[in-house]
Amino acid sequence: MTDSHVSTWILTLVLFGVALILNKKGNAKGFKIIHMILRVFYLLTIVTGVMLLYILSPMYIVKIVVGLWIISLIELILIRTAKNKKTSVLWYQFGFAFLLVLYLGLKLPLGFHPFS
Repeated sequence: MTDSHVSTWILTLVLFGVALILNKKGNAKGFKIIHMILRVFYLLTIVTGVMLLYILSPMYIVKIVVGLWIISLIELILIRTAKNKKTSVLWYQFGFAFLLVLYLGLKLPLGFHPFS
């Protein structure tokens, strides 16, 4: 199940990048389609994350909250970018939250351990 969760996160981030590129190139229709597909991947990411929740410790709850924060930031960045509004504060939050959730995902017992 961890593989499914990681796969949905990776695909979510790839689709996020594609949506940003399409918006920058002015392809509004393609952006809208990718944005809708991305919303489905938000749900898949949340569902696979919930399926991993047989361990409820405070650090996993922090990871859940940070993961939901990242999904919210992705959505806010895409919406504000489409409206040509400033997104720099959101990008800083995204970078911080992404590093935090990545650290928690690699540190906590459930998941991958590439450094051990």
